Amino acid sequence: MTKLLKLEEAAMFVLALLMFYQQCAMSSWWFWGCLLLPDLSMLGYLAGARTGAYIYNFFHHKGVALLIYFIGTWFLVEPLTFAGIVLFAHSSMDRVFGYGLKLVTGFQDTHLGRIGKK
Repeated sequence: MTKLLKLEEAAMFVLALLMFYQQCAMSSWWFWGCLLLPDLSMLGYLAGARTGAYIYNFFHHKGVALLIYFIGTWFLVEPLTFAGIVLFAHSSMDRVFGYGLKLVTGFQDTHLGRIGKK
């Protein structure tokens, strides 16, 4: 991933942080405490690579994050708004570090390339 794309993802992470501070009346420790929760979706790999990739990708897809955020905003459900922001921030953070959506061939294969030791 190029430096420009990583910079773009970092800007989206900052945007998510600003959205949290602007729209959620929660203490900031909720954001930081929940930021890594989407990685629990890796447990899907216990059911195999294909199932793991589908579950992982669902919780790391920015479209899903935005859908949850917009539903929460539209219906004034702050926990959904918060969940959408956290999912979006987490996905952006992952992409800054080179972790992308998973391919069904294995956890190390992502849409951004192979991760791990070369």
